[in-house]
Amino acid sequence: MSKRSVTFNHNPLLAKGLPVWRPRVVLLALLCGSFALVARAAYLQGVNDEFLQAKGESRYARVIEIPATRGKITDRHGTVLAASTPVKSIWAIPGDAKLTPAEVRKLAGLLDMDARDLSHRLGKDGDFVYLKRQVPPEVAERVAEMKLAGIHEQREYRRYYPGAEVMSHLLGFTGVDDHGQEGVELAFDRQLTGKPGSRRVIKDRRGRIVEDVESIRTPQEGQDIALSVDAKIQYLAYAALQSAMDTYRAKAGGVVVLDARSGEVLAMVNAPSYNPNNRESLSGAQLRNRALTDTFEPGSVVKPIIAAMALESGKFRFDTVIDTGNGRMALANATISDTKPHGRLTVAEVIQKSSNIGAVRMAMSFEPQQMWRVYDEMGFGSAVGLGFPGEASGRLRAANQWRPIEQATMAYGYGLSASLMQVARSYLVFARDGEMIPVTLTRADAPPPAGRRVFSAQTVRETRAMMEMVTQAGGTAVHGQVPGYRVAGKTGTSHKLEGANYTSKYIASFVGLAPVSDPRLVVAVMIDEPSGKQYYGGQVAGPVFARVMGGALRALSIPPDAPVTPMQVARGKEEPTAARGRM
Repeated sequence: MSKRSVTFNHNPLLAKGLPVWRPRVVLLALLCGSFALVARAAYLQGVNDEFLQAKGESRYARVIEIPATRGKITDRHGTVLAASTPVKSIWAIPGDAKLTPAEVRKLAGLLDMDARDLSHRLGKDGDFVYLKRQVPPEVAERVAEMKLAGIHEQREYRRYYPGAEVMSHLLGFTGVDDHGQEGVELAFDRQLTGKPGSRRVIKDRRGRIVEDVESIRTPQEGQDIALSVDAKIQYLAYAALQSAMDTYRAKAGGVVVLDARSGEVLAMVNAPSYNPNNRESLSGAQLRNRALTDTFEPGSVVKPIIAAMALESGKFRFDTVIDTGNGRMALANATISDTKPHGRLTVAEVIQKSSNIGAVRMAMSFEPQQMWRVYDEMGFGSAVGLGFPGEASGRLRAANQWRPIEQATMAYGYGLSASLMQVARSYLVFARDGEMIPVTLTRADAPPPAGRRVFSAQTVRETRAMMEMVTQAGGTAVHGQVPGYRVAGKTGTSHKLEGANYTSKYIASFVGLAPVSDPRLVVAVMIDEPSGKQYYGGQVAGPVFARVMGGALRALSIPPDAPVTPMQVARGKEEPTAARGRM
């Protein structure tokens, strides 16, 4: 059988060749790709060689943040009130942390954590996870001794407050990242917080540092803050307030001490308090800085303002007689009353006896705008401006909204509200011969700026004399006397307003200054809801004032200005002359 050759080129399917342009396009694309790769390699190797170096270094080099120390807070004498202490934070690389169940349980015990929570954290995806922040150094050392793979430590700082409850509302506290959350820590957070630095290191696969390469940025430490507060006076105020809280089973309270010469805050305490070093079980009531954030109707402590207005206007004099009648006064559809009938009183006696009717009769001689202007100049209705979070401005409605009964009640401290700090600030006018200056929480190394004059010096001196009568026999605050010093002040007892109704709960207050001959200190005391039969300001707040003022004056070495009372020494029955002669 003969073999026949097959000619494939005659196959009609093979007869159709590819287009000429197609292989040329593919060849051109391959050449362009090759040239692009060559150009990219040349660029990376010759021009942008840092890119490949960075990628290589990322396998072994790390930039570590160097924390900056937060600035200290001190009192006016340099006593440290808040400082940052070094602690450690324990962190892990989950992929490297291959711990046995026994190791997990032991580590959880050291870190005071639940073993299941720890296992959950170690099982997360990623290269970094915190296990426990701000661990004491001794605990971190015990963790390091376990030599666990993937478990590392990092240096941090934790805030410590030596004064604990005594300074808590004043200083506030910081969070886990060492940033201010409350008080001075928050108000001055920008100055206190430093700028962290950084350094470049070489690490092995387990994250251990094997070599320091360079320092990139040096950390900038936070600025220290010197407060105007005197730690000794702060403690005196805290102790006196706590004693009153226990004695009268009160709901809350506060004390503010101001330096009348400079406007510096020497003390500011609140109750209830808390320990900023241990904040595990805190309530909102404990955290509130009531001296600045809570407002109340100040009651009769505003009556000296009305008396000063009356003297300044020339309509009344120190001894002008005002008829308070039988202790009841009808105005519109309301009745204003005193605690008891006083009859005819001089202006000075109106303040000494704390007559509501006498204060109203003086106040109603003015236009509402006149009263509003003086209250505004005394600082009511505007925040003190210390920079504290949540600082209250109080309430002082516009004068064109006042009805006659509202103008009358404002004469004895109802219808307006203020914080304890605002009330204390207003009394700087009586301590500085009619001049109002700003208050400050930082130590004032220079004289205060020029103040704003509210009353003439003569008017204030006469008003101070009335306020001094308040603490003397016949006044409402004999318990506010300070042995060795002349004291001037005014009591306040106001019903608490809850919703739209006044209740049978009270706020007792006392604000005063000393020594009267040359005022140096202003002390304001507020006791919220004292229990029992005693609730008047003179009974409850007066003794706290006396204790704080007396201790503060002695701590500042202020010379006494009260006349010395001769000491009466008890003597036994005198013996007959003859008997003495025989001895």
